[in-house]
Amino acid sequence: MNDIREVEVVVIGAGQAGLSSAYHLRRTGFVPERDFVVLDHSPGPGGAWQFRWPSLTYGKVHGMHALPGMELEGADAERPSSEVISEYFERYERTFDLRVRRPVGVRAVRSASVTAGAVGRQGGSAAGGRLLVETSDGTWAAKALINATGTWDRPFWPRYPGQETFRGRQLHTAQYAGPEAFAGLRVVVVGGGASGTQHLLELASYAADTTWVTRRPPVFREGPFDESAGRAAVALVEERVRQGLPPKSVVSVTGLPLNDAIRRGLADGVLDRLPMFDRLTPDGVEWNDGRHVSADVVLWATGFRPAVDHLTPLRLREPGGGIRVEGTRAVADPRVHLVGYGPSASTIGANRAGRAAVRDIARLLAQPEGERGAAAA
Repeated sequence: MNDIREVEVVVIGAGQAGLSSAYHLRRTGFVPERDFVVLDHSPGPGGAWQFRWPSLTYGKVHGMHALPGMELEGADAERPSSEVISEYFERYERTFDLRVRRPVGVRAVRSASVTAGAVGRQGGSAAGGRLLVETSDGTWAAKALINATGTWDRPFWPRYPGQETFRGRQLHTAQYAGPEAFAGLRVVVVGGGASGTQHLLELASYAADTTWVTRRPPVFREGPFDESAGRAAVALVEERVRQGLPPKSVVSVTGLPLNDAIRRGLADGVLDRLPMFDRLTPDGVEWNDGRHVSADVVLWATGFRPAVDHLTPLRLREPGGGIRVEGTRAVADPRVHLVGYGPSASTIGANRAGRAAVRDIARLLAQPEGERGAAAA
């Protein structure tokens, strides 16, 4: 490896978490391209928002919090959220001169105690204690890493008997492009989260029939979701990542907001929920009690998992299957921070986590190099 570029910090991902982190790096005195670099595999600004279906207008977005330092003002509620938020992110990157490199795919991050012959940005060798970030655009050697890759790239597909025999179409929320493609079809929607209910409400006026199935009865939340309730919900998610368990989404512990659209769906029968089926058949889904529902499409609104496979060489995972995190710092390697992971996987959480990660990294980098290496060992 003779073209390794040295920086203090690499940020992977330019969604809400990555841009928040980059903003706080700049405010702390880190200079883009000299001290830190932001790598994003997407074709343009917008993070995962750029891939959302057109019928998800900005007015339907629940709880979008502005990035630090610049509000999102005057947005048209009827425009697709993919357009509104992508334009906002692009403007944000330009305003704060964050110089996001894209499209750059990160293949692996590994620890390098010694990298013989590696020549860095300033002509020196890549010293011990650095992290090597291997990408489609070369390799960076960094003293610290902020991983802000979110979950969009890892849709979760449950496995059920008979899945391979179903003759209709199966797709995940990540592939959903809007309700028009389902006109006249019988659709089974699987999943009790916000995406599942949004799909059902949209499909109702297009599909010939919809059926909603979930593993657990959905929980609808009445009344305002105040700061105290929000803290309690985040604390439950945070406890899981402290224990090294895979994080659950915040909505899994908060329930679904009972807004006007949800109330109409409940009253109209669109949101009549059935327990999870036991198997798929060639022409639908079936339960052990003999019930059968014919279907042309099964839409899996079953959520996402953290996109962290590129961190595998660092061996951060605990026996429980998750990465144990204190604040944003990976317990197994204090050079690595996960922002937008677990309790910080909301837009406001990502903002706060980005600030906390940068503050922690600044303290780490202020230590003598020998002490940093010992901490990371």
